[in-house]
Amino acid sequence: MQFLQTTIPGVIRIELEPKADARGYFARTWCDREAAAAGLRTPMVQHSIAFNAVKGTLRGLHYQVPLLQARVMRCIAGAAFVAAVDLRRSSPTYLQALSLVLDAVQHSALYIPPGVAAGYQTLADQTVIAYLMAEFYDPHTERGVRWNDPAFGITWPDAQPTILARDAQYPDFDPDGALE
Repeated sequence: MQFLQTTIPGVIRIELEPKADARGYFARTWCDREAAAAGLRTPMVQHSIAFNAVKGTLRGLHYQVPLLQARVMRCIAGAAFVAAVDLRRSSPTYLQALSLVLDAVQHSALYIPPGVAAGYQTLADQTVIAYLMAEFYDPHTERGVRWNDPAFGITWPDAQPTILARDAQYPDFDPDGALE
């Protein structure tokens, strides 16, 4: 695996290093030992998937408080526009966003450190996102900010997404609620 720093400190793009032959290829998608050596939080204790039936489905922007969750997102079917927003007040990229496309062809992943909100919008029907999480899921710690908050400047592919009412009704970001 290759761990590539993005424009937001700690948000890491993870590229596969496939071993190919006539059958196709084999690649490790995660290794706690290599991830820890690269400075990522380990171990990853839970693996989940999110199936999205239709193109334009939007999930996010999510983060956790007080439980600061690290996670890895990988698209294993279809394609998704992924956005991450730095909510760490002490970070040099505080309130900056980055976006990229994850798809089932490249199999790249994105490591989201604690204090960074993340979400995605599907670019194809039947998109599946796989998550590795450093903490066990606790619905009481889940938080969010509005996906189209102008403070973040994210240009989503579809301005009329299929979105859960909860995600659509998250408030704009409150700077007094920034994470340390």
